[in-house]
Amino acid sequence: MKKVAIITGASSGLGRQFVLQTAKSHGFLDEIWVVARRADRLLELGVLVSNIVIRPIPLDLSKKESIQRMKSILAKEKPKVYVLANCSGLGLAGMFDRQDEELLDQMLKVNCMALTRITRAVLPYMPRKARIIQVASSAAFAPQPGFAVYAATKSYVLNYSLALRQELKKRKIFVTAVCPGPVNTEFFDTAYQKNEMKLYKKLVMAKPEKVVKKALKDVKKGRAVSVYGISMKAVRVLCKLLPSSLIVRLIH
Repeated sequence: MKKVAIITGASSGLGRQFVLQTAKSHGFLDEIWVVARRADRLLELGVLVSNIVIRPIPLDLSKKESIQRMKSILAKEKPKVYVLANCSGLGLAGMFDRQDEELLDQMLKVNCMALTRITRAVLPYMPRKARIIQVASSAAFAPQPGFAVYAATKSYVLNYSLALRQELKKRKIFVTAVCPGPVNTEFFDTAYQKNEMKLYKKLVMAKPEKVVKKALKDVKKGRAVSVYGISMKAVRVLCKLLPSSLIVRLIH
């Protein structure tokens, strides 16, 4: 029975880093299944990783048939999945009433529905002490005008992860929500293509390799939430202490 990790959003950003660093830290794995839309990017990972077989699975997770395809692969292979990292995500900045409806729908599908469905599909194949990594965001800590739907989707991911963690305690499967602040990836090129990013976000922009390194340490320790950087930890504390109505005014 193959020992595998499954990483979505693996073609770039945090997902790509999770592939590279998981290969280094989980040498006992037989394969890492890498999932994303861009097949050429997935094939590149096979060149970069030499100690573990990289299996490309090109899928568009916004489509229901892609989830069914993953279910079929799992049913046929019956692997032991020691790591599931849901890194696929889509962001769209701007005023809600000016945003494209189709892009909003796609964001909801990828950030919430696909993440939930993939987790549900993989869970039956996860042994004791397996790890589930759900990439949320510091945007999950409070409502964000100008990023309203994205922040709401990440709040869903955070709260879903915390609840799922409690449900899976008896199975000894650990869930960690990764909540970074702004990370220097292609994500922001897409999210802010029609809007100017706020200066404070540019100032705290983190490197993806450092965010993932911290996340994997927290995952190993079994922590519920991983937050990179002192500034983002301070943001989390403030969001707990201050009323949401005040935070919204400060952000806006």
